[in-house]
Amino acid sequence: MAAAVAGHPVPAAETSYVRTPTSPPTATEALRASGFEIDTSQAVVSNDPSEIYEEYDMLRARCPVAWVNKHNGYWMLTRYEDINAAAKDSSTYISSVHAVVPSDPRGIRRPPLTFDAPAHTPYRTALDRTLKPARLKRLENILSEHATRELRVLTQRGEGNICTEFAGVYSAWVETEWLNLDSEIAPLLADNAREWVGAWRTQDWDKVKKYSDGFYDIARDLLRARRAEPRNAEEDPASSLLLERGPDGKPLEEFHLIGCLRQSLVVAMIAPTILIGNVSKHLSYDKELQNKLRADPSLVPAAVEEFVRLYTPYRSFSRTVATPQTIAGQTVAPGEPIALTYTAANRDPTQFPDPTAFILNRENIASHLGFGKGRHRCAGVNLARLAMAVFIRTLLEQTTDFEISGELEFARMPEMGIISCPMKFVAS
Repeated sequence: MAAAVAGHPVPAAETSYVRTPTSPPTATEALRASGFEIDTSQAVVSNDPSEIYEEYDMLRARCPVAWVNKHNGYWMLTRYEDINAAAKDSSTYISSVHAVVPSDPRGIRRPPLTFDAPAHTPYRTALDRTLKPARLKRLENILSEHATRELRVLTQRGEGNICTEFAGVYSAWVETEWLNLDSEIAPLLADNAREWVGAWRTQDWDKVKKYSDGFYDIARDLLRARRAEPRNAEEDPASSLLLERGPDGKPLEEFHLIGCLRQSLVVAMIAPTILIGNVSKHLSYDKELQNKLRADPSLVPAAVEEFVRLYTPYRSFSRTVATPQTIAGQTVAPGEPIALTYTAANRDPTQFPDPTAFILNRENIASHLGFGKGRHRCAGVNLARLAMAVFIRTLLEQTTDFEISGELEFARMPEMGIISCPMKFVAS
């Protein structure tokens, strides 16, 4: 058995076998017969987005449902039509069996990501309660103060790494304000997230557990404090969670409450850092757009949507099917992980014409899958939009120009995008 977390047993790691699909992966076998090996392809093993996107295009045309033997075996979907349909149908495409490729070998289940309805519902209800427009409006000025202070360190110096020196710290402040953590937690959260992400990407599972426990400690202390002194549930996620009841009418289990808070901490620290790196790179090269947004900040929210489509930071989240399904002519059986590759869907030319171009105010931009879709759509979507808009406005306010000044480093699966982005700034 793998180590228990907070006394809760978890399954053994799934590292000693590779699943075999129930039905022959005919399109994948045809690709292999033509000389293309999916298991060693750039779409599976590379970290370079340009290489990955190129193979997504090929797979979308020739093998839109591909069987991959890596990470114990999974189906990879690359067409918008198939991914969108699966994401919206949470009764058929469930999350409680398998939610991420590669999966955590400890097998830990954390709501709401790995729960299906009705068990999923109270956790989402509680989180959604704390992210209403009125609260986000109150947070905007606070986040702007954090972004201004943290970014000024780089812009006044004239150089710095926008990902490692700013994005992680800024994301920690966003989390600190949303969860009402003590201010001294923010730098600890940023440090812990950096170490945890590094360990996950190198699959150093001992370190993953060590730094994962750091998130659990923060979540556990937070829940303990709110039990002792509850706050307004409209303003405080932990207090909101404590109000909810499960389908059986009983209070939610302590272990899952802590897991939900821990999941919120982790997800909101990873994706924004990657997106900030990608946005910074794009604006460094697209001077016309940089100057256009600087001259008219009212365009920034629309730009955020197109940036999320173009640079979706998570390659995919996964599902399994409750009953056998046929997708693009391929039969998929229950228990077989299916990667809904949002990064591929958001560059599908049948849905988004000229998909590699940044087009402000795309006619159908609301259909992008950068935040997922359906019941498992990102809970913090509007907070993420706000945080990104605040960042972009702040970057443009503090500079008259900026550019990439060094080698970029890219995230490993399951993320995709920039995690290290050295820059030079011309301060305003």
